[in-house]
Amino acid sequence: MKHVDAQQVQPETADRLEGLIGDFVGQSQAYYQKTFAYMMQAPGYRFTLNKAAAILGPIWFGARGLWSWFLGFLVLETLAYIQIGLGLFGDLGREFRERADQIEQTLSLRRQQIEAAEQSGAASLDSLKRAAESLESALVGAQEAAQNADSTGITYLAVGIVLLLAVKFLAASLANWTLEGQFARWRSDSSVAHGWSVTRMVVASALTLVVVVLSTIKFSQPDALAILKTFPTNRDWRLNVGDGVQAVFEWAKTAGRGFFDGLTYGMRTLLDWIEVVLVDTPWPVVALVIIMLAYLSAGPRVAIFTGAALAYLGLLDFWEKAMTTIALLGAAALISITLGIPLGIYCARRPRAFAIVRPILDFMQSMPSFVYLIPVVAFIGSGKPAGVVATMIFGSPPVIRFTVLGLQQVPETVREAALAFGATPRYLLWRVDLPLAHKTIMAGVNQTILMSLAMVVVASLIGAKGLGEDVLEALQYAAAGQGILAGLAILFCALILDRIVAGKK
Repeated sequence: MKHVDAQQVQPETADRLEGLIGDFVGQSQAYYQKTFAYMMQAPGYRFTLNKAAAILGPIWFGARGLWSWFLGFLVLETLAYIQIGLGLFGDLGREFRERADQIEQTLSLRRQQIEAAEQSGAASLDSLKRAAESLESALVGAQEAAQNADSTGITYLAVGIVLLLAVKFLAASLANWTLEGQFARWRSDSSVAHGWSVTRMVVASALTLVVVVLSTIKFSQPDALAILKTFPTNRDWRLNVGDGVQAVFEWAKTAGRGFFDGLTYGMRTLLDWIEVVLVDTPWPVVALVIIMLAYLSAGPRVAIFTGAALAYLGLLDFWEKAMTTIALLGAAALISITLGIPLGIYCARRPRAFAIVRPILDFMQSMPSFVYLIPVVAFIGSGKPAGVVATMIFGSPPVIRFTVLGLQQVPETVREAALAFGATPRYLLWRVDLPLAHKTIMAGVNQTILMSLAMVVVASLIGAKGLGEDVLEALQYAAAGQGILAGLAILFCALILDRIVAGKK
């Protein structure tokens, strides 16, 4: 075996590193080989200046594939060029001149009124003269303000130049450091952008030119291009599209009348049964059961708190409405959880299905609740069933997402071990996946319940009874005290449910 000298290994490693740097940077290989060698001598940031980055600015970062840095420096340089544009040809006194024109028009009207009053001998002549004098002084002030604003152009120019130089210096001092970081990522992932791409440079140049020129024109000369002030549109387009959506709703309502009637009947039946349990049952029985649930789930402290909260609901005459609210919430949450957990299990094991379901969940969570009340009322009508459906739409996504997340976080090694010992798919789901993911799934259940309770006030807008009705009335009649009391009642209902569902026992 030949003896390898350590002094021979180091030059070979250095040569290989220089070759990698050359392959990565493409252009100016000698400069970057020397610069990277200097920066790699110590961890962290080391100060260097890149003249090309200073001259090209964001274009350099775009050509190198550093698009996040490109956007940042593009914004900073655009701000600088806007200040320069304002200083060179900006209409700085435009706002004050417009105000002076308005004052002058009003003053002209007052003078006409003064002439008419002098001819008729009206008693309001003195007040009109005083108003005219006030307008004249305001006109002089606006004209002076416009002149002063126009004289500040040199200040904007100086600030813009200083800001631009500062941004150029910052880009030059950070360019090599960011490129060296990208080189480290490229060594482990060859798909990372590398080299000097002419295509990227052209794209970055075009974006920079468009953003800088249009922004500078818009802020310095607002009336130069009318298209920059308002988006080109046609109101008839929205009206036509709205009519089309309305026609689709009418067709769906007519074609699916049987389905929607059945859905309404099912919701109303479920609500009636839950209200029989919570509202028609004697209140001591309901209170005792809820306190026992709190005790068995979370212990004596939560049971004491639950008893105090129920006493608050009863003594302030919120008991029946609170039970109605919990019935509506219970129906919505029961359906959401019953459908959400199986759907989450299905999506967790089939990524393609989750890729389809995820945008729907995003839509359900991001759409304002007042907006999707419109189709709910259109298809189902107002009342408690519509409130249940609206609450389901708002509260279903968390339990689905958390179920998917919990099952995806189950270690594959555990699942492989279970399969190695002969576990069937059903055994694997019920004995391995769900027990390991149950904490995350229960967090989703808890979020679904609380988010459903947050819809109480909104659901009252479409006829759902309960505590939300009191809050809505307090808003309508400015009854702050009654609204606060009803809000606290909703809060106590939420805390009771949260403690029972999240109880460790």
